[in-house]
Amino acid sequence: MRKGQVNVFFLLLFLSLSSASDQKWRKAMMSAYNGSSSSSSMMMNRVGSSILFPIHGNVYPTGYYNVTINIGHPPKPYFLDLDTGSDLTWLQCNAPCVHCIEAPHPLYQPSNDLVACRHPLCAALHPPDYKCESPDQCDYEVEYADGGSSLGVLVRDVFSLNYTNGVRLSPRLALGCGYDQIPGTSYHPLDGILGLGRGKSSIVSQLQSQGLVRNVVGHCLSGRGGGFLFFGDGLYDSSHVTWTSMSQEFTKYYSPGSAELHFGGKATGIKNLIVIFDSGSSYTYLNSQAYQALTLLLKKELSGRSLKEAPEDQTLPLCWKGRKPFRSVHDAKKYFKTSLALAFANSGRRKTQFELHPEAYLIISNKGNVCLGILNGTQVGLQNLNVIGDISMQDRMVVYDNEKQVIGWSPANCDHLPRFKSAYYM
Repeated sequence: MRKGQVNVFFLLLFLSLSSASDQKWRKAMMSAYNGSSSSSSMMMNRVGSSILFPIHGNVYPTGYYNVTINIGHPPKPYFLDLDTGSDLTWLQCNAPCVHCIEAPHPLYQPSNDLVACRHPLCAALHPPDYKCESPDQCDYEVEYADGGSSLGVLVRDVFSLNYTNGVRLSPRLALGCGYDQIPGTSYHPLDGILGLGRGKSSIVSQLQSQGLVRNVVGHCLSGRGGGFLFFGDGLYDSSHVTWTSMSQEFTKYYSPGSAELHFGGKATGIKNLIVIFDSGSSYTYLNSQAYQALTLLLKKELSGRSLKEAPEDQTLPLCWKGRKPFRSVHDAKKYFKTSLALAFANSGRRKTQFELHPEAYLIISNKGNVCLGILNGTQVGLQNLNVIGDISMQDRMVVYDNEKQVIGWSPANCDHLPRFKSAYYM
């Protein structure tokens, strides 16, 4: 969602591997899955197969995670920001480009295969009363809460993908050709956005409609940087995962609905927090009431200890300095011993808790201070929305099962390629 998204539209795309390190990663992947399926059929009636991709980046100091996608004929690589908070996937595009921003690769040269305005994929981008100005093409405009935006048209093009058993496929999928971009305050130099949301025009939904994969998205973000992304349900064992139902009220996002904030194993009384999971946000956000309550509890816990607030450190709004610089969150854990949790009602049954240990809410700044990676969402335009961002999803596998309408998570080793369903559970 890139620090909270105002107007979320829909569209996705997908990935293949391009750099030298990614080529090695692909060989390891194919070797690990050699013989896992005897079928080479391109139509995935064996929808248990998955598509697996490496992730690059980190929460700090990079500030985002991205994937490499090969698109077009011949295929060319593009770096896209990972975003489960939106559905629209778009590339900066030479259509020609009215206003494009710095990017790692040359602008995408669009295909001539336009998506018509009355196509269902286009309808998913607009309100029901939208009037087509150009019947032969689908225009889109997406705006983000950080002030960034993209304006363009929808096209179809070839995506070079690989199953985990090594079988290659080249489906034609829809994506946004963005010819007019405005950078936001959280801008970083990427070729575009990879939306991974719940919308019917998402890439995984398009792949499912072609019989190629189940409508399941998952990611494993390493706290040391990197990780992996996957489509399909073939890379995890459901019995190892904590599950909670997706909200049927807040269907725009991956939301378990409302939650209560817990601190040190006890309820704080801060309830009815509407929570979403958003890989497009580096940090976690609470509404103003919950944020103020949390910071007061933390400051109370730290009183009398040899930590002092460091307002001169502008890395994040709230930082503390120790007697000597911290080298890692592990060094700071002796001061921050309390775990946080968001307890979800889970459709009225026993509450499911999403726990946040210190590693899931603290960073060490380049000044050697420890900073709180939970921010005030109301101040950045999220209003009453509460966001579980990358910092709180590190070193755990998070699964969004759009077929069963559930969200799941489990502690995981995100540094290593999974060799079989239970390989990366801790």
